[in-house]
Formats: sequence, structure tokens, C-alpha cells
Amino acid sequence: MSTIVVPSAAALTVPGFWRRALHHRSFAIGAVLSALLLLAAAVSFVWTPWSPYEMDMAHKLQPPSASHWLGTDTFGRDVGSLLLVGARASILVGVIAVGIGLVAGTALGLLAAAKRGWVEEGIMRLTDFSLAFPAILSAIMMTAVFGAGIVNAIVAIGIYNIPTFARITRASANAIWSREYVAAARACGKGTFAITMQHVLPNISAVLIVQSTIRFAIAILAEAALSYLGLGTQPPQPSWGRMLSEAQTMMFQAPLLAVWPGMAIALAVLGLNLLGDGLRDLLDPRLARAR
Repeated sequence: MSTIVVPSAAALTVPGFWRRALHHRSFAIGAVLSALLLLAAAVSFVWTPWSPYEMDMAHKLQPPSASHWLGTDTFGRDVGSLLLVGARASILVGVIAVGIGLVAGTALGLLAAAKRGWVEEGIMRLTDFSLAFPAILSAIMMTAVFGAGIVNAIVAIGIYNIPTFARITRASANAIWSREYVAAARACGKGTFAITMQHVLPNISAVLIVQSTIRFAIAILAEAALSYLGLGTQPPQPSWGRMLSEAQTMMFQAPLLAVWPGMAIALAVLGLNLLGDGLRDLLDPRLARAR
């Protein structure tokens, strides 16, 4: 019978982890791309080539040049500046939405694994029901009630993340609850809450870290899709998804307007997915021993 291997966050501190990480191609490439995403957002707070809110209709649809490195859009705004500031929205949505899913989903998953019985069954059926409402559908429903905006997009994506984290937490926690050291902790008189916080949660944290990285990429993609539909980040705040939406009518006159935000989204999602895959490999004890 196969066993479930639950990587531990302690693997991050063992000697040789960072040495193996530097030689792991997926992790290294993903880390570089993810660092560039964070760097772009950080730089935009202190410097941009031009103001992303300044329109110059006399110089609209300009090709890349020395003054506008990536050209200008239909309103004469600098595309490079829009991309830099647009990274903020992607990171903001990703961090908060994944945070909502991580906190709520982990709590539900730990509760289900600890209580079992009808509590576990009820939580799992609730997550099944939640999966029937994907992020875009939830955002559309919230927009109909509360209006379009980045807050509603964050909440919709965050709610969509909860069932995923709940299921992964419950499955990983169930594997820990069957371990001998948990039985020993019970024999010593420790309660369910103490065992969960001292033994279960620390030993599944690596799984949650990897999943958070992957869900971050999905959240960026979902935010771009919602902004493309006009349900996410609202003008005048720049957004990669809305840049794509505005560029679709100019595909023949200025095709690069769609290329730049498309590349930004693709590289950000690719980087986070590679980072997550690399972390999964590096934190797997079986692969660590093999290396």
C-alpha cells in the first residue's frame, strides 16, 4: 500500500537545501521571474519613466523609442509605466486573495481532520458546493449586487481559493494524524488543539507554501481575466488585464499593445508555477534523499 509523504517546512533549514535549490532549474528560473515581478512593483512606487495617468493624445500609438521604451497606448500613455504600475494590482490581488483562501481553507481543513465524523463530512460537502462557483462567476454575481471593483474581485478569488486549501489541508493533516508521534502526544495527555498547532500544522506547512505559490499564479490570471471583462481593477488604476482589453480594438494598427501585457501575465504566471514546482520537488523528502 502506498504511503502519503508530507514534506515538512523544516526541510527549508536543513544543510544543503539552498545548494540543491540553486541547481534546480525550475526553482531557479521561477525564483528569478518572481523576483522580477516583485521588483517591477517595488520600483513603480519610487520611479516610472512617465506618469501612468498622464495622457498625451498628440503622441498616441507611438512605436518603441528612446523616450517611450515600449511605445504609447491609444491615450498616449507610456506602456512601460503602465506595466510597472500594473504589477502592483496583480501582486495586491494575489497576496490578499491567496491569504483569504489560505487562512480560511487551512482552518476548515484542520478542523475537518481533527474532528472527523459529521464535521468533516459537512465541511467537505460545503467545499464541493463552493467549487460550483468559480472566481469569474462569483465576481459577476458580486458585481451585479455591489458594483465592479478590485475589492469584489479579491473577495471572489479569495472565496474560490478556500475549497482548494481546505481539501489539501484535510488530506495532509489526516496523514499526520495517523503518525506514531501524534499517538504518543495523545498518550501524554495533549488535547486536539495542542496537537494540531504543535504537530499537525508545522508538518503540513511546506505543502501549504507550495500550494500558495501555485494559487498566487492562478489569482494573477483570474485578476487579469476579470479586469479584461471590466469587473476587476477600475480606471484610472493600470491593470494588465484592462491593457489587453483596450488593445484588442487596435490589433492591426498597434499589435504590440497586446503583446506587452500578454507577455507580462505569461511570465508572471510561468515564474510562479515554476517556483511552486521547484519547491514541491525540493521539499519532498524522497527527492531530497535521492539528490
